[in-house]
Amino acid sequence: MTIATETSLAPAGGNSARRVLAASMIGTTIEFFDFYIYATAAVIVFPHLFFPAADANSALLSSLATFAIAFLARPIGAAFFGHFGDKVGRKATLVAALLTMGISTVLIGVLPTYEQIGIFAPLLLALCRLGQGLGLGGEWGGAVLLATENAPEGKRAWYGMFPQLGAPVGFFLATTIFLVLAHFLGDDAFMSWGWRVPFLASAFLVILGLFIRLKITETPEFAKAIEKAERVEVPFVDVFRRHKLSLVLGTMAALATFVLFYIMTVFSLSYGTRTLGYSREEFLILQMVGVVFFGLLIPVAAILADRYGMRRVMIGVSIGIALFGLVLAPLLGSGNVWGVLGFLCIGFALMGMTYGPLGTALAAPFPTAVRYTGASLTFNLGGIFGASFAPYIAAWLADTYGLHTVGYYIIIAAVVTLVAFGFIRQTAE
Repeated sequence: MTIATETSLAPAGGNSARRVLAASMIGTTIEFFDFYIYATAAVIVFPHLFFPAADANSALLSSLATFAIAFLARPIGAAFFGHFGDKVGRKATLVAALLTMGISTVLIGVLPTYEQIGIFAPLLLALCRLGQGLGLGGEWGGAVLLATENAPEGKRAWYGMFPQLGAPVGFFLATTIFLVLAHFLGDDAFMSWGWRVPFLASAFLVILGLFIRLKITETPEFAKAIEKAERVEVPFVDVFRRHKLSLVLGTMAALATFVLFYIMTVFSLSYGTRTLGYSREEFLILQMVGVVFFGLLIPVAAILADRYGMRRVMIGVSIGIALFGLVLAPLLGSGNVWGVLGFLCIGFALMGMTYGPLGTALAAPFPTAVRYTGASLTFNLGGIFGASFAPYIAAWLADTYGLHTVGYYIIIAAVVTLVAFGFIRQTAE
């Protein structure tokens, strides 16, 4: 399958198809690598090193609460970077967002622990997490626009799925580095200094991402907006004044994706290691198998969306996610390796189907002049309502009312998303 010819984009923006798609994908790969190493550490490292050790369950919940901080910061990052993305340009803003995320991640790797500086340890951790959230808030929307605003006719979903591929690739890299460290280091060495390696290694990935992104030029659609003097003074205000319905529907449309994603990653790792008795390495390997399905189904969903329409595909997937909520407890709760693996493979496959077209669906309703701000806000507001407290809520539901209620949580999110795509007909096709 060919992505595009090398010359198809050059006349419009001076970018080859390969360069555009690599630049859009490398940034989100790095961003999600950074996010996943934090998510993994929030379950297996931070509760022990950055919080009082008296109550293990409270320490875990506190650690997951710092995980949520980034999602609260993401809309702020979306508004801030979106403003400059719509006023100055996609390229420069993407570089700044990548640096914000990367520096925050590297700093986590050098933080002192609770034993060394007491209460300042979790406060500094939360501050770095805030920086991660601000960076990711500006990164995702720009990466999607870099791809879709360079896409040829009839290929928007296909181009738009390349930034989305950064999620499984970033997860795979993050999980791999933790598994390698676990293999070569004992628990004492890992908890003493080994956990810092992924955060510090992020610096090399950021340098690679900057090298690729600095070689691209502005997108053709934004260049046309400049020529036609279509830019608005304050994109954030314009989105809320003229595009409120698109903003609300987009936020609702992203809900199921976020809830499913963080239940499949953060919650399942916590539940698998704490309740089912799997070792950290065993469950991470099972998750990696599931992530393969995540990555494979992203391009499949994009092809279907370009062929049959975004709305039809997303409605069908939302129904599938709701049905998955019914089998979550029997599969994961069985504790049997095949049941757990079935849970992970089905859940991640559905994740690929919903995540692949999502970027294109959220960007489509907004005009070029406010598209960076609008798409970023819908995605990150969806993150607040769907992801920020998803691991916390799921853990609380499972501990208080039983694992089956986590499945109900997924069903409710899927229904909300289904309703959104029922009304998004005019904008997302």
